[in-house]
Amino acid sequence: MSTPLAVVSGGTRGIGLALSRRLVELGHRVIALYHSDDDAARAAADELGPALRVRRLDVADAGAVARSGAELLAADGAPRVLVNNAGLNVDRPFLEMTTDDWRRVIDTNLSGVFHLCRTLVPSMLDKGGVVVNIGATTGIRPRANGVNYCASKAGLLQLTKCLAQELAPRVRVNCLIPGAIETKELVARFRLDDARERARMVAEIPQGRIGAPEDVADALEFLVGPGSAYLTGQKLIVDGGQFMW
Repeated sequence: MSTPLAVVSGGTRGIGLALSRRLVELGHRVIALYHSDDDAARAAADELGPALRVRRLDVADAGAVARSGAELLAADGAPRVLVNNAGLNVDRPFLEMTTDDWRRVIDTNLSGVFHLCRTLVPSMLDKGGVVVNIGATTGIRPRANGVNYCASKAGLLQLTKCLAQELAPRVRVNCLIPGAIETKELVARFRLDDARERARMVAEIPQGRIGAPEDVADALEFLVGPGSAYLTGQKLIVDGGQFMW
């Protein structure tokens, strides 16, 4: 039996690296897509060895996705798992947000998922597979200064459901939604290196701790495994009970 293939966008750092790592541990060959951080890509490849290959790709560029996807399919065959994790934040008050701010975030967070699915999913229909879209709690609950990001993640929830309906029963599609997960971005965004700010956030979480990327990887393991065989078109929120939607 050949080793199954997984493709993970944004798969070389933060939560994405944890997802790539877990898929390798589960016995997949992983192709981790990344946008521009060559240092993180090299570090991920060094850590995970031959089971992981990195490929630079801007998922917002439909033509580039089509070309790269065709090369990938020709060289490696159809993936069993596609994880759409690539994301972009450009925060600004609505009254100050530019058209470019809007388009860059929508093009990456929402259209990028469409581009990758349109390119890779047809190859998955024969043997079946799993698509996991990485959402955000702000796709359900809005926040200030993030109209572009919130809209992109809300749209991703509907895209997930539409794909799940049309691709069933051969391909399952679900949305994995992390809450507060300890990454460099989260620490910087919420100033969690300040003990008081960290304590304030922890106090909002019934589980009494900020999540680790491995908590999200645990949920991914469930969504790509046989235990979720009857689950599609759903959202799985991994947030320690912070919102309980």
